[in-house]
Amino acid sequence: MSVAVVTDSSAYLPDELLEGYGIHNVPLYVVLAGRSGREGWDVSPGDVARVLSVRGQTVSTSRPTPGDFVAAYRKALDTGADRLVSIHLSAELSGTWDAARLAASQVGEHVVSVVDTRSAAMGAGFAVLAAARSAAAGADAPTVTETARQIAAATRTFFVVDTLEHLRRGGRIGSAAAVLGSALAVKPVLHVQDGRVVPLEKVRTSTRALNRLVQRAVEAAGDGPVSVAVHHLAAEEKAERLAGEMRARLPHLRELHVSELGAAVGAHVGPGAVGIVVAPFWQEPDDV
Repeated sequence: MSVAVVTDSSAYLPDELLEGYGIHNVPLYVVLAGRSGREGWDVSPGDVARVLSVRGQTVSTSRPTPGDFVAAYRKALDTGADRLVSIHLSAELSGTWDAARLAASQVGEHVVSVVDTRSAAMGAGFAVLAAARSAAAGADAPTVTETARQIAAATRTFFVVDTLEHLRRGGRIGSAAAVLGSALAVKPVLHVQDGRVVPLEKVRTSTRALNRLVQRAVEAAGDGPVSVAVHHLAAEEKAERLAGEMRARLPHLRELHVSELGAAVGAHVGPGAVGIVVAPFWQEPDDV
C-alpha cells in the first residue's frame, strides 16, 4: 500500500523537501491590515514582520477548514495513495489538528491517521519529514504514524523573542509571565513543553539569552546523530550565527535547515525571534 503524508503550512519545511517527498501542505490563514490570506501563498513572513513592527498593529491567524483538509486528502488519494498520515502542530496552540481530525472522519478514519505533534514549526516538521522518509522506504501506515509520534516526542524546541507581548496577546503565554518579563527586563529562553509555550530560564541580556539558547540545544542533541533547524523572523543574521554555532558544536549533525518563520507562528513571536529545533535523525531501519 502507498502511504502519503499531509501536513500544514506551520511546519515550515523547505520547499525542496515538500516536493521531493510529495508531502501535501495545507495552509493556515492569516489576517493582517484587514486582509485574509493563506500562509506562504498570499502572506509572506516579510508581510507579517512589517505589520508587527508598527506599534499597535496586530496579526491574527486561523486554522484551515475541515473542507481544506478533505480536499487535500482526496487529492492525495486521487494521485495514488491508499493510506494517509496527517501530521500537525500542537492542538494546544491551534485548532488545526481538530480540523484535520474532523476531515478524517469524513474521508474515513481507517484511511487517515491524524497525529498531534504537540509542537510547532520544525518541531512538527521533523516528525513530518521522518514520516515521509519512512513512507518512501516502503513502511506501512501504522509504522509511518508511529515514526511521526516517536520523532515528535523526542524533538526539543527552544527560542528567544524580543518581546513577550505578541505571545501574551495571542494567548500563547500567561499574562503574569509576560508582565514579569517586561518589568524586570529579562530575556527568557522559552521552549515547547507538552504542546505549550513555557519559560525555561531567565537571563538579563540578549547576548546571554542567545548563548543559553545554543547551550540548551547542544545539551538536547546529546551524542547521537541529529537534525537541527534554526528559525527566525526578520533576524537572518542572528539565525546564520546560531547555525554556525550548531555546525561547530555538534559533531554528529546530519542535517541543518535555516528558515524564516511564516505568518502563523511569526504572528505570535514577533520580529527578532530566533529558535533552534533539535530532533533525532531518522534512519531507515534494517528490517523495513
